[in-house]
Amino acid sequence: MMVDKRHPSSGGGRAAAAEIPLFGFQPPVGTPYGLEVSTVEDFFAHHDDWPWNPPRPGRATFHYLIAVTEGELRHDVDHLTRTIGPGQWLWVRPGHAQCWHPPGAARGPFILFEPDVLRPDIARLLAPLTAHDAPAVLTPHPDDATWLHQTALQLLDEHRALGRRPLDVHHALRRSLLESLLLRLAGAPGAATIARATADAGRRDRYGRFLDALELHFRELHQAADYARLLGCSVRTLSRATRDATGKGVRELIDERRLLEARRLLGDGRWDARAVAAQLGFSDPANFGRFFRDRTGLTPAAFAASEAAGATSPP
Repeated sequence: MMVDKRHPSSGGGRAAAAEIPLFGFQPPVGTPYGLEVSTVEDFFAHHDDWPWNPPRPGRATFHYLIAVTEGELRHDVDHLTRTIGPGQWLWVRPGHAQCWHPPGAARGPFILFEPDVLRPDIARLLAPLTAHDAPAVLTPHPDDATWLHQTALQLLDEHRALGRRPLDVHHALRRSLLESLLLRLAGAPGAATIARATADAGRRDRYGRFLDALELHFRELHQAADYARLLGCSVRTLSRATRDATGKGVRELIDERRLLEARRLLGDGRWDARAVAAQLGFSDPANFGRFFRDRTGLTPAAFAASEAAGATSPP
C-alpha cells in the first residue's frame, strides 16, 4: 500500500542505521505527487499479516500521520510504545524507528506524505513540528478537534475523487487541505508553536542548520562548541536558538540524539555495547554504559534483552 519492503536501506560506512530497514514511498499505481490518504481500518484490512506479525522495527522516508477516532492504537516510535486514543494524532517523521502492534479496533484517517509535498514556505513554518525531536502524539484542543477531523475526512474524500477534476487541481486541493491540517495541528498542546518558531527568523534558521549539522556529525562531535564553530556563531548564540525552539540546551540535544541512536542500534539486536560505544564516539564501553544507564535506568545489555524479549513474545 505505501512501503516497498523489497528495497531496504543498505548503506555502507555508517551501517548503524541500515540494520533497521528503510522503506521508500510506494503508493498504489495512479496515486499522484507523493501523498496517499486512507484509513487505519483499510490499512489493516489490506495488510493482514504485515508489518505486525511478527512485529519488526523499520524506518520510512516519508511521514505517517494517523488520527484515531475510535478504539485505541499502540505504536512504537524509537523503541517507546505510544498509546493513541480517540481525538489524538500519531505523527511519525521520516527516519524514526517504528514498529506496529496488532491492530485492535482503532479507526480513523491515515495520511502518508513525502516531505517535498509541502510548499517551501509552509515547510519552513512547520519546521519545529517536523523536526526529529517533535512529539509523536498530539492532543488537539477540543475547539480544534472537530475541525481537524472534518478536514481529514475532506482530504480523504478528495484523494478518493481522482478523475473528478483536472489532475493539477486535484493535487492542489489535496495539498492545501494537508497543509491547513498540519498548520492547525501545530497549535496542539505539546507541539512547538508556530508563533515561537517564527518570532525570530534568524534563530529559527540557526536552529534548523544546527539540526542538520547534528544529524551529520552526532557520532563524532559531542560539544556545543563544535557545532557553534561549524555554524559560525558563539556557543551562547546557538544555545539561545535551541532554547527558543525547544527549551533545551545544545548539549542536551546532542545527548538525546546519541541516546536515540543507541536505542536503535541496541534494539536491532545485532550490536553489543562495545560496538555501539565505538560507533557513537565514546572513549570506552564503560563510559557509554554510564551514559546510557543514567538516562534510561537500564544497562545497554538489559535494554537489548528487554527489546529482544518484546520482539519474540506473542502479540
